[in-house]
Amino acid sequence: MAKSVSESGEPQSAAAKRRERDRLRRHNDILDAAEEVFFKKGVEQTTMDDIARAAALSRALLYVYFADKLAIWRGIVLRAGTALRLRFERALASSDSGLGQIMAIGEAYYLFSCESPEYFDVLTSVSTLPEPEQTDAQAVDMDVCREQINQCMVQALVNGLTDGTLSGQRIDDPLQTAFYLQGALHGVIMQTRSGKSKLSTSANSDKLIRYTIQRLTFSIASSSPVNDGAVVAPTKTKTRSDKR
Repeated sequence: MAKSVSESGEPQSAAAKRRERDRLRRHNDILDAAEEVFFKKGVEQTTMDDIARAAALSRALLYVYFADKLAIWRGIVLRAGTALRLRFERALASSDSGLGQIMAIGEAYYLFSCESPEYFDVLTSVSTLPEPEQTDAQAVDMDVCREQINQCMVQALVNGLTDGTLSGQRIDDPLQTAFYLQGALHGVIMQTRSGKSKLSTSANSDKLIRYTIQRLTFSIASSSPVNDGAVVAPTKTKTRSDKR
């Protein structure tokens, strides 16, 4: 029996794969263009016409890929979340102990704020996004990504409880503790970025944030590692760019 072919003469399966590749490429090209416009003008000031021009597309074709500006912004939120998830996963794999993993995740979050500040701001703004009227694939993907990010921290905490490097007396609920740790570190990072305090200089900010990572980690440790009376600072490592 002869294989079904498309109008171009390709087997149907090959043609379908090519169309999907083209669709994903165009989808990502639109998000690339939208990022440039959003980060330059701001979300409120950006229009679909702005994005269409930046992507070199007609407005009509833009709507084929995204229902509205909010859908495009959610696509960028998902990109930012995926970038953070990958950093957390690498941090989780970087140490054999739960204590080391939690400290590495804190370091990864800090470096994310330094090396991908636009994505950091995108994720900070997530709570202001209106909920979609209907749950669609994009909303599901965002929820899954958020859960995976949280799970990295929870897994590190569970690993620490299992290997004894983290204290069971100080961690009643790993998920609750994960939210506390990220929220506390996020708050300090935001404070140093405000530009309204003496801590907003680069050197002072770095010192404070690293101190915060250390103190938060050791507050749940089975014991508090010290080096000549001072808290040991994590080593700063290079990470891959979050930009596609």
